[in-house]
Amino acid sequence: MAELPILYSFRRCPYAMRARLAIDASAIACELREITLRDKPADMLRASPKGTVPVFIDEGGLVIDESLEIMMWALLRHDPERWLGPERGDASEMASLIERFDTEFKGHLDRYKYPSRFADADPAFSRNEGSRRLVELEDRLQGAPFLFGAHATLADMAIAPFVRQFAAVDSAWFEQQSWTRLAGWLSAIVSSPRFVRIMRPLKPWIPGTRGVQFPFRD
Repeated sequence: MAELPILYSFRRCPYAMRARLAIDASAIACELREITLRDKPADMLRASPKGTVPVFIDEGGLVIDESLEIMMWALLRHDPERWLGPERGDASEMASLIERFDTEFKGHLDRYKYPSRFADADPAFSRNEGSRRLVELEDRLQGAPFLFGAHATLADMAIAPFVRQFAAVDSAWFEQQSWTRLAGWLSAIVSSPRFVRIMRPLKPWIPGTRGVQFPFRD
């Protein structure tokens, strides 16, 4: 494998998922290093002491440790599916929607999914508040299969991993709700060949060895 950008990732982390989705869409090759959260490699911690995934190191040594910035790095270089070109609305509207879900929705998701981690957690309240944000997506999906029109965009792929996580907390309850367009949108994304591909299980990277080339070739 030639010298490539490096992506430290953890398969089940939604932030890492969306970084992998964008890199896969851009088809820009990198070296993927799957980690375990209980044994974070020293190389990753030297690059990004905050110790969260994903961490991306480009060919010039630039470290990017925010998932949305990794998505933009990849798509600004190659965006064949026009994730940065919404059919409806514009880039600022996409950015605003992503920010609201990264802050408001994610806060309620965490308290719904992991109530023991938060002294102020009220899971029922957080589920209700998270649901209010999902109704916004349901409304946006009226008349189009994706949040900003006929094709997937940065917003769809940045938000979907967190909606997937919310749905999985109590899948029976989620499936009983009236957001049929939202459920169809989520199902289409998570069952797509790309999502299935980026969720391929990998053995943890062993320091001193090569990671695997990503996007996967098969």
